[in-house]
Amino acid sequence: MKEKLGLVMEGGAMRGLFTAGVIDVFLDQGIQTDGAIGVSAGATFGCNYLTQQKGRPLRYCIRFCKDPRFCSVPSLLTTGDMFGAEFCYHTIPEDLDPIDNETFLRRGIPFYIVCTDVNTGKAVYHQCKDLLSREELEWVRAGASMPLCSQIVKAGQYELLDGGIADSIPLKYFRWKGYTRNIVILTQPAGYLKEPNSTMPLVRAVYRKYPKLIRAMERRHLVYNRQLEYVAAAEAAGEAFVIRPPKKLPVSHLSHDPDVLREVYAIGRQTAMEQLPVLQAFLSCGSSPADRK
Repeated sequence: MKEKLGLVMEGGAMRGLFTAGVIDVFLDQGIQTDGAIGVSAGATFGCNYLTQQKGRPLRYCIRFCKDPRFCSVPSLLTTGDMFGAEFCYHTIPEDLDPIDNETFLRRGIPFYIVCTDVNTGKAVYHQCKDLLSREELEWVRAGASMPLCSQIVKAGQYELLDGGIADSIPLKYFRWKGYTRNIVILTQPAGYLKEPNSTMPLVRAVYRKYPKLIRAMERRHLVYNRQLEYVAAAEAAGEAFVIRPPKKLPVSHLSHDPDVLREVYAIGRQTAMEQLPVLQAFLSCGSSPADRK
């Protein structure tokens, strides 16, 4: 049986524009994968790889970064969501900068979104079938709903928050799904280690009805750092190709500076271009989508 090539995209809020730059190089170069999985911003920005809409995440982030409906404290205070739920996850993709759902459906590449079940503290992996249905857009929103900055989202039978709480780098899951070789896009540089969450006292107060979610957030740094070890082992074995920023990205989670957003995107493009020859060698070592046509 021929190998399947997967694409795994970490989150990181506006650090995700690094990923947007990387996947745009993939689109330029015709790099195809057999499936993709995104966490938080890795899903909201990464879905544009499946729709082949180069430049779309940067375009709408710059266009709306100063719009209070997009991301603002007033939005958090009035709606419970820092990133406006209706504006970001329905008005923009449906009307103002539409998702190319026809291309997504035509290509038929499996796309998975990671969320966290607040009742169990465990990851929920959802395959997105239709990027423009309201139900599917709610799954996208759920996967990117950062704790303390978002309301809990109901999707399917679940109550959900950001997928990064339970599974920030879902390489193990994707390998289990049969993607034996993977490109992994991280948004933190080499050597990064996650520290314990300094907001845990507030987390415990806000989510006191969800003890398993609290436990998952208490352990998140430990789980994340083990995942980095897992990624490194797969990389050393030649089973994963990892693209990460050369240094800490010059952006906060909630940056509203268009120049900073452009810079992060440009770093993603530059990093991908610099690593392109080695990536092409990695791809040539295994079967590619083109080999199976």
